[in-house]
Amino acid sequence: MASASDASEPSGISGASRHVPEHVHRRRWAILSVLMLSLLIVVLDNSILNVAMKTIATPAPAGLGATQSQLEWAINSYTLVFAGLLFTSGLLGDRLGRKKVLLFGLVVFGIGSVLAAVSGSPGQLIAFRAVMGLGGAFVMPATLAVLMNVFERDEQPKAIGIWAGGVGLAIAIGPIAGGLLLDHFWWGSVFLVNVPIVLVALVAILLLVPDSRDPRPGKLDPVGVLLSVVGLVLLVYGIIKGGQLADFTDPQVLGTVLGGVLVLVGFVLYEKRIDHPSIDVSLFRKPAFSAAVGAIALVFFALMGVTFFVVFYIQSVRGFTPLQAGLLILPLAAAQMIFAPRARLVVDRFGSRAVCTVGMLLVAVTMAGFLLLDTGTPIWVLEVLFFIQGTGMAHIMPPVTVSVMQSLPREKAGSGSALNNTFRQVGGTLGVAVLGSLLSTVYRDGIEGALNSVPGLPDGARHAAGESIEATLGLARQLGPAGKALADEANGAFVHAMHVTALGSAGVAVLGAVVVAAFLPGRMGAGAHGADRADRDEAKVRT
Repeated sequence: MASASDASEPSGISGASRHVPEHVHRRRWAILSVLMLSLLIVVLDNSILNVAMKTIATPAPAGLGATQSQLEWAINSYTLVFAGLLFTSGLLGDRLGRKKVLLFGLVVFGIGSVLAAVSGSPGQLIAFRAVMGLGGAFVMPATLAVLMNVFERDEQPKAIGIWAGGVGLAIAIGPIAGGLLLDHFWWGSVFLVNVPIVLVALVAILLLVPDSRDPRPGKLDPVGVLLSVVGLVLLVYGIIKGGQLADFTDPQVLGTVLGGVLVLVGFVLYEKRIDHPSIDVSLFRKPAFSAAVGAIALVFFALMGVTFFVVFYIQSVRGFTPLQAGLLILPLAAAQMIFAPRARLVVDRFGSRAVCTVGMLLVAVTMAGFLLLDTGTPIWVLEVLFFIQGTGMAHIMPPVTVSVMQSLPREKAGSGSALNNTFRQVGGTLGVAVLGSLLSTVYRDGIEGALNSVPGLPDGARHAAGESIEATLGLARQLGPAGKALADEANGAFVHAMHVTALGSAGVAVLGAVVVAAFLPGRMGAGAHGADRADRDEAKVRT
C-alpha cells in the first residue's frame, strides 16, 4: 500500500529500494542549498582576488606594495596546498565523516580569511592564503560527497547540474563583489567578506546536513596518503615554477615535475599491490571514468589559461574598472547558471558522449573566437563569446562529474569527489602556467623592439618593463606624453600574444572533444551495471 510520502519520491524509486533515509530525503534540496553556500565561499574568494591584484600591488597604505612574483605566490600558495591535500581530505571525509570534514574546512578557511585581511606584508598574505587553501581543500570535495549521499541515484544528475550552476554563480558574484568592495573599502575587505558567509554556512550545516562515512573504511594507508601528497605538491609546484620562469626546460622545473610524476607512479604501483588501497586504481581502466577525469583536466586547462589573459585584456587594454570587468564576465556565469541544471535533459535525449563532445567543440570555437578581439572591437563580441563558452561548459561539467561520481559506491563518494577536483585543479594550474608562459613569451618578443627604442632606459628597467603589459604601461605613464606610442605598442603586442594563447587553448579543447568522443559512453545508462553493483553493496552493508 502506498504511503503519503510516496508522492514525493522520485519516479521509479519505492520506499523499499531507497538508499537515502526518509528524513534526509525530505530536506535534500535545503541541504543542497547549504552545500552550494559552502562551495560559493571557496570559488567566490578566488574570483574576487583576481580583481584585487592591482590594488594589492600598490604601495602602502592603499595596498601592500606586492611585486609581480609576490602576487603570483599569493595565488600559488593557495593552489599548492589546495591541490596537494584534495585527495587526502576526500579520504578523511570517507573515514571520519563528511560533515565533520566540511565543518573543519570552513572554520580553517574563515580563520585564514581574517588573517589574510589583516596581513601587514606580502609575505604574511602568502602564508595566510596557504591557510585558506588548507580549508578549501577540505570544503570542496566534501560538498560533492555529501550531495551524493543525500540524493537518490536518478536525482543525482539534476543535483550535480545545480551544484555546477552554483560555480557559475560564484564566478559571477566574485568579480562584482570585489569591484564594489574595492570601490568603498580597503583591499583586505575582499577576504573579510568571507567571514559572515562562513558563519551562516556553519550554522546551516550543523542544523541540516547529515553526517555520512564509509561504514567499512578498512585499514589505514599512511604510505599511500603520504605518496599522494608529496607527488601532487611536487607536480603542482613544478608546473607553477615553470610558468613563473617561462621555461619548462629549466633543470629545477624538470626535476620537480619529473619527481612529482615518479612519486605519483609509485603511488599507483603501491596502491595496486596492497590489499587496503586508498583508491581502487582499476577505476582508470573504465573508459567512462578515465575519459571523464581527462575531460575535466583538459577543459580547465583551456579555460583557466584564457581567464588569465582575459582579465588583462578587459582592464589593461580596454581600460575597464574592476567592477566593470566583473560585470562583463556575467554572460559566462549566466550561461552556466541557466544551462548546467538542465544539462541532464539534453543528456537523456542525446547521450553524454554527444553532449560533452559538442560542449567541448563550443569551448574550442569560442577560444578561437578571441582572434576577433583587438583594441577596438565592440565589447558585445566578447559578451557573445563568453555566453557561448559558458553554454559549452554547462554541458560538459555536469555529465562528466556524474560519470565520475556514479562510477563509485556512495561510501567512496569523498574519494571520487577528491579525484574529480584534483584533476580539475591540476588541469587549471597547468593551463595558467603553460598558457601564461606562452602569453608572456610572445608578449616579451612583441614589445622588445619598442622598449629598445626608449632612450636612456637601463637594461634592468627594460627587462622589468617587458615582464607584463601592466609593467610596460607603468613605464609609459612615467614617460608622460612621449609614452603614448609605447602604450599603443604594448596594447598591440598583448593582443597578438592573446591570439596565440587563444589558439593554444582552442587546440587543447579540441583534444578534449576527441577524448570524449572516443571514450565516454553514449548514455549514462552505459554505467548502470556498476551503479547497480554499488547499490547492492550498500544494501549488504545495511543488512
